[in-house]
Amino acid sequence: MRSLERHRDVAAYALGVLSEAEAFRFEDHLMECPQCTAHVTEFGPVTRQLMLYRRSTPRFVHPMAQPGPQMLNRLLDAVAVRHRAARRRTVYALAASVVIALVGPGVALMASGEEHTRQVVEATDARSGVWAQVRTENEVYGTQVELKVKDGAGPRACHLIAVGRDGAEETVTSWSAAHHDARENTMKGASAMHADEIARYEVRTADGEHLVTLKAG
Repeated sequence: MRSLERHRDVAAYALGVLSEAEAFRFEDHLMECPQCTAHVTEFGPVTRQLMLYRRSTPRFVHPMAQPGPQMLNRLLDAVAVRHRAARRRTVYALAASVVIALVGPGVALMASGEEHTRQVVEATDARSGVWAQVRTENEVYGTQVELKVKDGAGPRACHLIAVGRDGAEETVTSWSAAHHDARENTMKGASAMHADEIARYEVRTADGEHLVTLKAG
């Protein structure tokens, strides 16, 4: 598979429509391409919404119904919109921090009232030796996630999976562990589920091996 074709397979991989062999080759590509890894993460909320739609689809919809040819373009447009929204949130956060610094402790105290929306959990798996920490913050669209992980058993492609209280699973972020590098790595991602809908987070390899579980608060 040529490099350009591999880049174009991001959406198909995130939606789970690649064959087993194609998915295996794409996961090899993920280990060497941080750009595709970031794009796979950004498709997570879209994938979640499609899964929710599938669950709520009435039985009379034909089981062999196929997405239209413009579906991929719409998904790419959705990711682009999310990019722009993330940039706006960064600008607003910076502006808010300037206001807090200028106004003083009174505003800072008021802002601290939002702390209940943030959670930090961490765990180390005795079998794999992998340590991970997850910081979450509720957003309108779901949950913003920051992952820190130490994994000295690379190289291997890994995923952070959010497991809902209803059993639903969503890939929050993906990365490639370097060769025998146990230094701390930090990744950011997002889930379409809100914090109170998530039961736990699991770090898994691309082939499904469980590395560590972090119970949500």
